[in-house]
Amino acid sequence: MTRIVFKAQQTTDPASLTTGCLIAPLFIGKKLSDVAQQLDKLTAGAISSAMKLGDFYAKTGQTLLLPGAGKAKRILLIGCGDAKKFDKDASRKFINSIYRAVSATQAKDATVLAASLNIADTDASWLLEAIARTITASLYRYTRTLSKPKKAPAIAKLVVSHGPGITTRAAQKALNTGSATGAGMNTAKELANLPANICTPRYLAEQARSLAKGNPKLTTQILDEKKMADLGMGALLSVSAGSDEPARLIVMNYKGGKANQQPYVLVGKGVTFDTGGISLKPGAKMDEMKYDMGGAAGVFGTMDAISRMGLPINVVAIVGAVENMPSGGATKPGDVVTSMSGQTIEILNTDAEGRLVLCDALTYAERFKPKAVIDLATLTGACVVALGAHATAVYSNKEELAEQLLDAGITSHDRAWHMPLWDDYQNQLDTNFADVSNLGGPGGGSITAACFLSRFAKKYNWAHLDIAGTAWNSAPKGATGRPVALLTQYLSDRVGK
Repeated sequence: MTRIVFKAQQTTDPASLTTGCLIAPLFIGKKLSDVAQQLDKLTAGAISSAMKLGDFYAKTGQTLLLPGAGKAKRILLIGCGDAKKFDKDASRKFINSIYRAVSATQAKDATVLAASLNIADTDASWLLEAIARTITASLYRYTRTLSKPKKAPAIAKLVVSHGPGITTRAAQKALNTGSATGAGMNTAKELANLPANICTPRYLAEQARSLAKGNPKLTTQILDEKKMADLGMGALLSVSAGSDEPARLIVMNYKGGKANQQPYVLVGKGVTFDTGGISLKPGAKMDEMKYDMGGAAGVFGTMDAISRMGLPINVVAIVGAVENMPSGGATKPGDVVTSMSGQTIEILNTDAEGRLVLCDALTYAERFKPKAVIDLATLTGACVVALGAHATAVYSNKEELAEQLLDAGITSHDRAWHMPLWDDYQNQLDTNFADVSNLGGPGGGSITAACFLSRFAKKYNWAHLDIAGTAWNSAPKGATGRPVALLTQYLSDRVGK
């Protein structure tokens, strides 16, 4: 996978910078900024001439590539619009313009003159982190099963020239954090994009071992079906009953904090392919059910990111990895199973399988005496209907936890929306034949799924992220790497608290 090195340096005279591409943000205005004036002088008036001709007037996202001057082989101007309106949204457009414009060249390194970029309601660290995260994530290319993959961009190093408002050490830390988060997002994308004949439960277990290899802070434990049966995980095992591919419970333990600190626990739904089981899905877009392990991919990506960052915090990741297939041994609608918690479940629909995997994993999480537990899953089509592809749904039994996740989503622009978890919805799960059914009827499907999970998460602070709408795109088809940025930000915010 393509990697890029990020380096912070204090702003100096643009003429002294040796670089393959010198990137300068420009704002709309009759008068050029000090940096723009320096560049205009360096280019013998090319910038002012282009603006007079109307070829470039610094509109947001507008770019102009000029021939090299001084020690720079190329000069790239990027419009940032009105300086008074340069906010987080405008800065994201600026960053995306950097990537698109530089990747269209053969420049192997570039330097961004970022000192003049001041964003209201945030600091320089936020911008630097966003630059590294966005560009790292943008470099991802799926190549695993392609005989002739597309050529990756030539860019391998990006220097960010910052102003006096931040030290070079702090700037470098922000770049490293963003780069680690972007790499974690790419890990999640790769796992989710792999076809289901490669990315099986056993493959995920192997990847967990690989992630822990050479990292003294990270250990991995894999539970097979016999061990899960001994623990009483009848709900999870009911999902894998129809498959020749054995289920795995994957446990990754990252010990970056003090030994006595309670860990945060991440639980991921890892249905590596979901046919719906006996309640078979329609054929259209069934290939996209390889993405039903998007929660597991997000957990892997987050663990990768915090490991790269060396985050001083304790985090346990639990992934229930299964394949949901129809066969003579598959679970049938109307079957009743017993979960690890002892609660019995009537399975009204075998395509409501993710909650059966998660409920046993949530019970297993109790043994870690967690500070908080967050599960993430591509759980319901109802969530896509409610929120589309823009927001992840957040449910929680602790208001403070929900607010922390929402704040992390805003900071990282991996946004979420708080959904109700009212007792009013619980009776939709009632059944005459078990303690609870796995289906709540046609109304409020995402909510009743969360209500089901809440019955297995009463012993700790818990939140559920339904990422069915945000984990992948159908056109163009591919995983998004969400909600790695949200979770990484959330865990970073918890350090020292």
